[in-house]
Amino acid sequence: MAKFLLSVHVLGAILLIGPVTIAASLFPRFARQALADGPEQQSAKGAVRLLHRICRVYSVVGISVPVLGVGTAEVMGVMGSAWLIASMALTAVAAVLLGIAVLGTQDHVITQLDRPDPTPTATESLIAQLPRLSLITGLFALLWLIVVVLMIVRPGSTTGA
Repeated sequence: MAKFLLSVHVLGAILLIGPVTIAASLFPRFARQALADGPEQQSAKGAVRLLHRICRVYSVVGISVPVLGVGTAEVMGVMGSAWLIASMALTAVAAVLLGIAVLGTQDHVITQLDRPDPTPTATESLIAQLPRLSLITGLFALLWLIVVVLMIVRPGSTTGA
């Protein structure tokens, strides 16, 4: 049972968390183009909407990854391990960053794009927030990188891996 749960957990991480990480990382670039006047504005608007939808849907479905991880840890008997507790804490921080900072800013961009007559001040404000969004999505990706390393290396583990 442990091997099955671990396999589903790892596949879930790859297929659900990976797309969110990539889509969130691409969003600021296309949002900048979509909010600015230029020849690429229309195609960038479509890309922004698609990237936002990917982030929103996959983040909801991605909740299954830590849930499966906890189930796997229970079956393997490693729930009290320091590496697992650290991974769970980093996962919680990543979820908060995604849920509040990333999706929140993306929602503001989509709202601005959907306005029939967007105000220049609001648009400029959003463009100014995009470097911060890039930083946050980079931190989100870095947190997942650390979690993956902790899951592979398992410092202090006595399970023989």
